Amino acid sequence: MSEIVTAGIVVIGDEILSGRTKDKNIGFIAEYLTNLGIDLKEVRVVADEEPAIVEALNTLRARYDYVFTTGGIGPTHDDITADAVAKAFGVGIDHHPDVVARFRQRYAEADLNEARLRMARIPHGAELIESATILAPGFKLGNVVVMAGVPSIMQAMMDIVAPRLRSGARMLSDSVSANAREGDIGTPLRAIQEAHPETSIGSYPFIEDSGRPNTNVVVRSRDPEKLKAAMDDVKAMLAGLNVVR
Repeated sequence: MSEIVTAGIVVIGDEILSGRTKDKNIGFIAEYLTNLGIDLKEVRVVADEEPAIVEALNTLRARYDYVFTTGGIGPTHDDITADAVAKAFGVGIDHHPDVVARFRQRYAEADLNEARLRMARIPHGAELIESATILAPGFKLGNVVVMAGVPSIMQAMMDIVAPRLRSGARMLSDSVSANAREGDIGTPLRAIQEAHPETSIGSYPFIEDSGRPNTNVVVRSRDPEKLKAAMDDVKAMLAGLNVVR
């Protein structure tokens, strides 16, 4: 079986923490990584403060195989992610000549101001994440992948960087509707989980259109045989329930 590959996410931005901007990137990245066979283990949301960004980066990059960041690589004074990454890795940072050349093709000299040139500052040794449709690039340094906060641009960057990532065994899953409330199945589900330690069993309550409570049971495993065995036990348990909703 392939190795397990892990990841963390650092979401950067005061606007996320204030609630002014609703994050749309975490769910996309989580699903994308799952499809690649990379387990997302942790997400942190930090302010536009260099010490906070550096601490989060250094903690997560030591803990996981990859760290993905979103936000803070734009043209304004509080876009400090590139500087924080450089500080975390202990490397210099400067305007990347290839990025500056691209900007010169897009902007007139009078419009190529200090703010726009901030987006061309890349830590030394980083690989650019760029394409014909992305003007200001992201970058990858070590196991840290730095991407834009704008969802459409971030998604394009994920497509570009994905082939460079090491993937592991994909997590498989199966689900079943319990036709019962979560409290009705909690105890037997625990017993099934203990009997199948190499699987992960979760219960997720919801309300049907009719207004009745119900629960979805999801079983996850990297081993298809272990997944089936646990799901068979779940279905047998559910078939034997005698509950009134």
